[in-house]
Amino acid sequence: MARRPTNPLALAVLSCLYERPMYPYEITTTLRERGKEDSIRLNFGSLYSIIKSLEKNGLIAEARAEREGNRPERQVYEITDAGRAEAERWLREILAVPTKEYPDIEAGLSLIGMLSPEEVTDLLRARISALEAEVERRRGELAQVTDLGLPEVFSVESDYRVAMLAAELAWVRTLVERLERDEVGGQAMWQEMHRRRLAGADPEEIEAAVREALPAPFRGGTVEGGGGAPT
Repeated sequence: MARRPTNPLALAVLSCLYERPMYPYEITTTLRERGKEDSIRLNFGSLYSIIKSLEKNGLIAEARAEREGNRPERQVYEITDAGRAEAERWLREILAVPTKEYPDIEAGLSLIGMLSPEEVTDLLRARISALEAEVERRRGELAQVTDLGLPEVFSVESDYRVAMLAAELAWVRTLVERLERDEVGGQAMWQEMHRRRLAGADPEEIEAAVREALPAPFRGGTVEGGGGAPT
């Protein structure tokens, strides 16, 4: 019985074989030529293990062996009926069902209490500059694709990426502006925590000061957040 894959690269492999039988190197070059590494984390070193896993679970099968001249024999794979059904089901699920992802920036924002408000602001300004450059670069690439007359369906994932980058850029800009105006809730407490830390206060004293600044319902239990401060 076919088992559901978990690595999106497996879906990319199934997608290639969905079109026609291919040998592993052909799958690799096809994904590269189509720029799929910009949307899917392509670890070509693990491609063969993914192929073997798909074969083991009945989603693909050996179709034939080929040999060109004196080159080593190469195995051509084809998708099975089970693999075709699983690829379609998996793609439908990805498109229809939102899933929790863990981007690095979200992890960093959850732990900003480790750094001072001033340093966080400076770091986010640097992120803004990087995002601006990336958005401009990707918009330029999309414009080139449009000028070449390539149908939009071939670049829809790039358009999505630009939209997500632009949304992040707008959000970070707003956060930086609020930090600069001392408008982020709890910013004064956050600043005081770092002032005490630099003055050599012990962790218990810092936590007590943070707890005292919290609304009454939140003063019990352990104070959570980056570096001992809630965010």
